[in-house]
Amino acid sequence: MTHGARAAATLVVGGARSGKSAFAERLIVESGLRRVYVATSAPGDGEMAERIARHRADRGDGWTTVEEQRDIAGVLSRECGPDRAVLVDCLTLWLSNLMFAQADIEAETGRLVAALTAVRGPVVLVSNEVGQGIVPENALARRFRDAQGRLNRTIAQAAHQVVLVAAGLPLLLKPNPMQPEIRL
Repeated sequence: MTHGARAAATLVVGGARSGKSAFAERLIVESGLRRVYVATSAPGDGEMAERIARHRADRGDGWTTVEEQRDIAGVLSRECGPDRAVLVDCLTLWLSNLMFAQADIEAETGRLVAALTAVRGPVVLVSNEVGQGIVPENALARRFRDAQGRLNRTIAQAAHQVVLVAAGLPLLLKPNPMQPEIRL
């Protein structure tokens, strides 16, 4: 999961219930390093509180959980190190939190990319692929879908590795040694 002297970031993307979180957790566990889970969700209602409890139970013991809805870059600068592997789950909820707070998404994304390039330990980020369905009916949903697509693209560019999980199966998108360089 590391690349050269610096840490390598892995982006794991997929649809709802695709198995992306379980895959990302497995990457962290298999690293053999101390495990840090950065939870971006807040239990706003009973159903979300149940989801959070289920995720925590599925993870099991051995994780340090950091709950942070907005300042992921700050958490990475504090929590990353060569002895720890950090999982951020998930960028989609992080983006929602930023949008509802009317934060500068471009600036926050820039802070996140800068943090990813500075960390000295492996980081796995989970994000939803939301742009493969129908065009949303309302303006807020369209704005969110577009922002999520831009965020995924930006983080994929910064990441050393990108994995798409569909139906519980991981597909390595980056790097792809089998894909020849595309030229015009």
